[in-house]
Amino acid sequence: MPAPSKLCRTGMTTKAGTPGLYRLLAWASPAFPTGGFSYSHGLETAVAEGAVHDRATLERWIAAVVVKGSGRVDADILRDAYRAAAEGDDSALADANRRGCAYRATSELALESGQQGTAFLAAYEAAWSAPDPPTPEPVLGPRFARTRGAWIPPSPACGRGATRTSRKTPLSLAGEAVSGRSPETGEGHCHAAAFGAVAARAGIALRDSLLGYLQAFAANLMSAGLRLGVVGQSDGQRILAALEPAITAAVEAALTRGPEDFGGATFAVDLASMAHETQYTRLFRS
Repeated sequence: MPAPSKLCRTGMTTKAGTPGLYRLLAWASPAFPTGGFSYSHGLETAVAEGAVHDRATLERWIAAVVVKGSGRVDADILRDAYRAAAEGDDSALADANRRGCAYRATSELALESGQQGTAFLAAYEAAWSAPDPPTPEPVLGPRFARTRGAWIPPSPACGRGATRTSRKTPLSLAGEAVSGRSPETGEGHCHAAAFGAVAARAGIALRDSLLGYLQAFAANLMSAGLRLGVVGQSDGQRILAALEPAITAAVEAALTRGPEDFGGATFAVDLASMAHETQYTRLFRS
């Protein structure tokens, strides 16, 4: 394994392009199999109740989620996981993962983050880890081993810190049981923490990682609104274009925000998510 400082290397540009950028685009793409298409983050209830009903209200909803709600929390978790991974700090990485799993207002939002995180790591291990680690064997997810053991982000419900293992076992895909526990509890790896750790390992700049993650988050919510019939394709793209300044500002804020400012405040989103758990007709899982 390279020295911890090498995990944040930036000199990866070649004549063919920038490998780090290529990976960021792939991991933030809707084609990357995290299952994000199946979650609306409470938007489905907001549409059913008429709170979101056109382009303007959908744009405000997405902006609130990304800038003041889960997106704000995820940005801080991604930042902390990235820095911990870049420094080879297993304890800080485990803390970021646990905090990211715990700071979810409802069971469905916890499921959304946990299952996407687990699926993200499974897809990364299956297709992207082999050319990246300097060791012959693929390293499972964002594990940064200094010895023959490896860091494993713990379940938020297990009540213990990071563990060490020398056994290389594949992660379960989202929707599969892990260690005898049902995945419906939302247990698993925080998506933002996994994304940040893997981005650090790939040498992608932190600012770019935050921008890619938050843009993908906003795009997934826009896509949910499109499938719910709130907007069409053109208005959906107008929403993403209009959100560019807000998302860019959110990235800059995350880079300078102190730990005392951690958290979000989008109560309407939380209430919509709670109501979604008992909504009669549903297309989405959150």
